[in-house]
Amino acid sequence: MLNLDKIIDDVKNCKLIPENDIQELCFLAQELLIQESNIQLIDTPVTICGDIHGQLHDLLRLFRIAHDPPETRYLFLGDFVDRGFYSLETFLLLLCYKIRYPDRIFLIRGNHESRQITSVYGFYDECLRKYGSANVWRYCCDVFDYLALGAFIQSSSGNDDGVFCVHGGLSPAIETIDEIRLIDRKQEVPHDGSMCDLLWSDPEENIPAWAVSPRGAGYLFGYSETERFLFRNKLSLIARAHQLVMEGYKEVFDGGLVTVWSAPNYCYRCGNVAAVLTLDDSLNREYTVFESMLQDCNEIPTKKPVADYFL
Repeated sequence: MLNLDKIIDDVKNCKLIPENDIQELCFLAQELLIQESNIQLIDTPVTICGDIHGQLHDLLRLFRIAHDPPETRYLFLGDFVDRGFYSLETFLLLLCYKIRYPDRIFLIRGNHESRQITSVYGFYDECLRKYGSANVWRYCCDVFDYLALGAFIQSSSGNDDGVFCVHGGLSPAIETIDEIRLIDRKQEVPHDGSMCDLLWSDPEENIPAWAVSPRGAGYLFGYSETERFLFRNKLSLIARAHQLVMEGYKEVFDGGLVTVWSAPNYCYRCGNVAAVLTLDDSLNREYTVFESMLQDCNEIPTKKPVADYFL
């Protein structure tokens, strides 16, 4: 029987969790996540968080500012891992909270929650360095396959409009949220197609409809496609993450879409602030902006040369 309280305390203090405990934790998470829909239905009030990218200390600061679960209901929009020094601890902490408070914390998949991307951008190397094998990385990647693809936030006050939440953006192959429910999500993220688009696409203010994405996956989508998706699905807002925003959040398309970024001083060198978005029972928006508690890499205890993380 897992001692979640001890694991949570150890993770917060960056202590290594026994490999067997991680395997059991990931198995419990899979059993829980498999019961969830591709699109999670979430009640208000809720606090929406963007990319975290392994910045554990900033995640802990976020919880201090917006309050620990279960006091606050949270939705995390993916990209929990890679780039930062503590991707494993960040993901394990969120899994522990998900298992402890399944109706108070929701996790959806980002483009970095994949085997291919984490093999390149740090998470695989972190697990290998900390445990001497790729077993822990494999356990976590198996959980990635069960994460939801998006969320629908409904007003508790009877407001007919809703909020659609996704990591990346829209897809030319998807016109309604119901179509997302039909995707077989339990797989590695494909290189193209609707599932790929949801995790990789970006809004672009200078195009009318669709354009090829410079990322090499997903699409750029403009004002008209955003407005069309909002109207078809009776939405007041699309909330997404995926792009660094120096001010922490950015609304575009007459307030119909917002990008939320929750990793302050990204990569410990970008100098940006972070933000979370809280929606009340009437879907009114309140942004909380915060700075990193760590100003540079030298404040983070690590035996690995800092430069190695930016190759």
